Amino acid sequence: MADAVKTIAVEVAFATPEKQLIVALDVPVGTNATEAVRLSGIDQEFPEENIPAAPLGIFGRKLAEPEKTELSAGDRVEIYRPLLIDPKQARLNRAAKARES
Repeated sequence: MADAVKTIAVEVAFATPEKQLIVALDVPVGTNATEAVRLSGIDQEFPEENIPAAPLGIFGRKLAEPEKTELSAGDRVEIYRPLLIDPKQARLNRAAKARES
């Protein structure tokens, strides 16, 4: 009997303000984060985004080298969009608006 390829279950997630998507898939053991994104096909759901060039993370922790980060069973690979405004500036804006009220 031929050896079956062992797989693990992972998720790939991406969101815009208008649409959120999590793709569950089984990938071969040894798959890295970049490969999982490619295998998920999530870029087809968001053609306006440059997903292949986007930074990646696992459960909120940004990956320095996603192409070298081997996934574990249950990992959720997150695709990050660029920030529209610096978080510190956003807090300052909210505080200024609250003072005006």
